[in-house]
Amino acid sequence: MGRAAEMTGTTAGFLRALGEHGLITPLRSDGGHRRFSRYQLRIAMRARDLVDQGTALEAACRIVILEDQLEEALRLNEQLRRDAGDPTPTADT
Repeated sequence: MGRAAEMTGTTAGFLRALGEHGLITPLRSDGGHRRFSRYQLRIAMRARDLVDQGTALEAACRIVILEDQLEEALRLNEQLRRDAGDPTPTADT
C-alpha cells in the first residue's frame, strides 16, 4: 500500500477511500497485502488530479468511472464498425 501511494503521489488513506467508493479493488496477496495493477494506479492518479482541482472525492470517483465507461464504449463502437466493414465516420456525421 505504501509503495502504491508513493507511486501515485497520494496517501494510503486516499487509496483506501478510493476502494471504499468502489473505484478500485486491489487484489490481495497471500499475506493480505493489497496489490494494485498499473491500470488501478492510473485510475487513482486521475482521481487524485480531480481532487487536487477541488472536486469532492465521491464526485471524482464518479467522473473517473464515467470517463472509463465512455472510453470503453468508444472502443467497442470502433471495433463493431471495423467488423461490419463500415468506414470510419467523419466529424460531420
